[in-house]
Amino acid sequence: MKIGLYVHIPFCHSKCYYCDFLSFPKREKEEEYITALIAEIANYGKDFAGVHTIKSLFIGGGTPTVLSPFLLDKLCEALRKHFILEEDVEWTIEANPGTILEEHAHVFKKHGVNRVSLGLQAAQNNLLKSIGRIHTYEEWEQSIERLKKVGITNLNTDIMFSLPDQTLENWKETLQKVVNLGLPHLSAYSLIIEDGTVFGDRYEQGTLKEVEEELDRSFYEYVKGYLKEKGYHQYELSNWSKAGYECEHNKVYWNCEPYLGIGLGAHSYMMHERFSNTTDFKDYLAAQGDTNKIIVAREKITKKMAMEEFMFLGLRLCVGISTQEFQQRFKYSIFDIYGKQLDEWMKKGLLVHNNDRLYLTEQGKDISNQIFASFLLDEEVE
Repeated sequence: MKIGLYVHIPFCHSKCYYCDFLSFPKREKEEEYITALIAEIANYGKDFAGVHTIKSLFIGGGTPTVLSPFLLDKLCEALRKHFILEEDVEWTIEANPGTILEEHAHVFKKHGVNRVSLGLQAAQNNLLKSIGRIHTYEEWEQSIERLKKVGITNLNTDIMFSLPDQTLENWKETLQKVVNLGLPHLSAYSLIIEDGTVFGDRYEQGTLKEVEEELDRSFYEYVKGYLKEKGYHQYELSNWSKAGYECEHNKVYWNCEPYLGIGLGAHSYMMHERFSNTTDFKDYLAAQGDTNKIIVAREKITKKMAMEEFMFLGLRLCVGISTQEFQQRFKYSIFDIYGKQLDEWMKKGLLVHNNDRLYLTEQGKDISNQIFASFLLDEEVE
């Protein structure tokens, strides 16, 4: 079976003010962590031999490129040694500007890393500073050029809107600069103020306010129109690409396909079960790759849960979901389970039923969370 593989590197130089991911600046433990990570990789490699192959591989964090080129090389070598990678595997590494050395780029090239996701967030240095980023726009641009120099051209960047003090003019400038560099993939996210972050604390104290909904909508409408005009195809609510550059790894999640997560706090979805690794750094190191000690939570995915996830993950994709696939997966017609909700959203012009597909309209995308919530079922399905 072909699956997705996610590998977590929890280290970063410093935490951005909006970030609630599992990450911290524990640089002195890097080598110990990579040793424990490789032990976990080796154990799964034995279990998966002849059973699973890897169709997409994503090394995320944190910031994987805070690792030395030597440790990153060691990790990539272990992944190639213990897993069977499909010939056309999409292999992505996340990076932050200012952390990519020329040696990192050569490690990527050596092991077949063919996609890099490089966070930018905004093109204005004052905005970057105000959200806790530790790089400048110029450093981001230099990192892009460094990757192109070794032949890595499948590049993504993350950008954010509805940031504190960000204007629509700032947003237009960010988009223009990114598009002018010819990146084939862009991810654009609205700021969400999360508990336990610097911004979350400021919001609680009343020193930070959320952007008004009307302005947030203006940012989103602008990015949709501008990128369409520039030849990008929106294939998911927050993602745009040139032809042939959609992110295959993220589509594993949205299509509810199996994936394995390795590393501190990583989540997996395999064989109708969701399971997750410990988030305790000391416990993870002490386990030395023993999955019986690393996995701390398991949850059986019921038919009800699987149906709900199929709906609200699949409808994030602009092509939507297949009614036939729903029938094949669950042995029920989608209209028997969700007929009332589907009828309501179609009558309001927010959802379209076209042949086998159900997908959101442009208006539907604007209130997608409300639509997704309607697909939560009250009772279990046999």
